[in-house]
Amino acid sequence: MILFFGTRPGKSETKFLQGVSCPYCNQMGTLSAFISSNYFHLFWIKLFKISSSKVVECNHCKRVYYPDEFSEEMKSATN
Repeated sequence: MILFFGTRPGKSETKFLQGVSCPYCNQMGTLSAFISSNYFHLFWIKLFKISSSKVVECNHCKRVYYPDEFSEEMKSATN
């Protein structure tokens, strides 16, 4: 019997963080969160989530923030 299993990325989600200002340029409402997840699959059917990654980008100054750089406002808005 042949088993097809592995990991695959799921759909990426974009979330606009309203009411949160960029710590670098202090512009309000310009942050976008990009959330992507990886799933374990068996016969191309997603079974469970393995990992997820979050990145926040400012649309004004183009600064990118990784989870260890998130402010408290960013953490609460992305959860």
